[in-house]
Amino acid sequence: AVTAPGVPGRRGMAEPGTAEAQAPAEAQAPAEQGAVLAAVIGATVPTGFELTAAAEVQEKLGSASSISRDRGKIYFEVPAQSLPQVHRLRSVDNLFVVVQEFKDYQFKEHKEDALKDLEGLVKNLPWTDPLKVWELNNTLKKRKIKRKKHNVQSAASKEKLNGDGEEQGTDQKDTGKQEDCAQNAAEVETTSSQDTEKTQEVASQNEEEEEDNEQSDAKDELQAGSGSESKAGEGEISEGEAKVLKFRVTCNRAGDKHCFTSNEAARDFGGAVQEHFQWKADMTNFDVEVLLNIHNNEVVVGIALTEESLHRRNITHFGPTTLRSTLAYGMLRLCDPQPTDIIVDPMCGTGAIPIEGATEWPSCYHIAGDNNPQAVKRAANNICSLLKKNENKESSTSLGIPLDIIQWDICNLPLRTGSVDIIVTDMPFGKRIGSKKKNWDLYPSCLMEMGRICTPGTGRAVLLTQDKKCFVKALSRMGHIWRKSQTVWVNVGGLHAAVYLLKRTWERAEEKRSFW
Repeated sequence: AVTAPGVPGRRGMAEPGTAEAQAPAEAQAPAEQGAVLAAVIGATVPTGFELTAAAEVQEKLGSASSISRDRGKIYFEVPAQSLPQVHRLRSVDNLFVVVQEFKDYQFKEHKEDALKDLEGLVKNLPWTDPLKVWELNNTLKKRKIKRKKHNVQSAASKEKLNGDGEEQGTDQKDTGKQEDCAQNAAEVETTSSQDTEKTQEVASQNEEEEEDNEQSDAKDELQAGSGSESKAGEGEISEGEAKVLKFRVTCNRAGDKHCFTSNEAARDFGGAVQEHFQWKADMTNFDVEVLLNIHNNEVVVGIALTEESLHRRNITHFGPTTLRSTLAYGMLRLCDPQPTDIIVDPMCGTGAIPIEGATEWPSCYHIAGDNNPQAVKRAANNICSLLKKNENKESSTSLGIPLDIIQWDICNLPLRTGSVDIIVTDMPFGKRIGSKKKNWDLYPSCLMEMGRICTPGTGRAVLLTQDKKCFVKALSRMGHIWRKSQTVWVNVGGLHAAVYLLKRTWERAEEKRSFW
């Protein structure tokens, strides 16, 4: 694995054929009484933003990360009680706990021999600690669901007590109300300048309380689990009666030198897991998902900690080209937002970028817009969903978010010249929306108008596009107002795209018309 500077060797690594690899699990990781349970966490991240994810892990968890040779994955070690913070990372799609990694696994030439070797790995892997981490993760998920239900019930009871014939947004099934909410969000500012400081204080207090609750849950669960030792090999869980777990094995394979398919590896490895643990195989309604990641000669065995991708956290109303929240976070982080910055997404679609920005950078002001009224409506509905989610948290004050959504024309933005600090947007690829032919006219006009509203000298833009040929040509025509600073190659739904970081020059942009 390509290792970031200062990264210690990862636990759970062994070369095949060595004494360490052949040793039983108990001998490999002796469990000391009272020792802190540590976990090597693997995270899938947007391809191209591995360094961004590693920087976030270092900043928020204090852990150094190593970047896999298989693009789109990072690994880091944390105490098991830090799992709640791990789930709150903004740049990761999926999480898993690493059972063991083989950096240079030598596959046999014949299919039967290679698959038999993979089967033989199962009984020698150190399953005990990773399964404890999985159990702890499961318990925290259950407690979080209970807490959410309690919050919703308490909010409903408060409304009943306060309700003198007034309806306070509890009618979620009323679609007409949802449309009204969309229109209001499009017209009215969600925060006032007078209440900004107070709401930010309350928000930080609520986040701290939530973190403390989850942290104490993790500590309680670890202490409770330390008293009763359960062997992973017996397939038991620490909820009293023994339960036969249901599982499936998912194999992700990359490389052309393997003599077997992903399905064959998953089938045979899964058979060995079933024989070792006496678990029941179930491809849909499973308790445990065992991951077998094979990239050329690198093999990583893990246990999934997320049921669905974390990138779905903000969006409830999806459009034809909804951007992943994790990719939106990576793009925003690339332009290094500072407090009081004005950040604009002129082609916001469903609002993934501005919503992520307002959530993670609440001290900036975010403006989103689109020329499609349906897209504006979807974005407004997504903002409403976020506001309702904030209301459901235990809080006496209803929190707003520093975000406005407007319908406008990208080539004639109703914004003052030089009034915007940062522009972040996902430009039309010319496939599902628009066309490559239209992009030849659209891209230069967009860059010119963005240059006009962006602050000369300090302004910056982060733009995502798959139509790289058209963009590069348009940028060469706008070289007097935009300078390319960095390019990040990304994978968007199987398409090879690029994220461009541009810096605004001191050159004055042409003004087409007067706005004020």
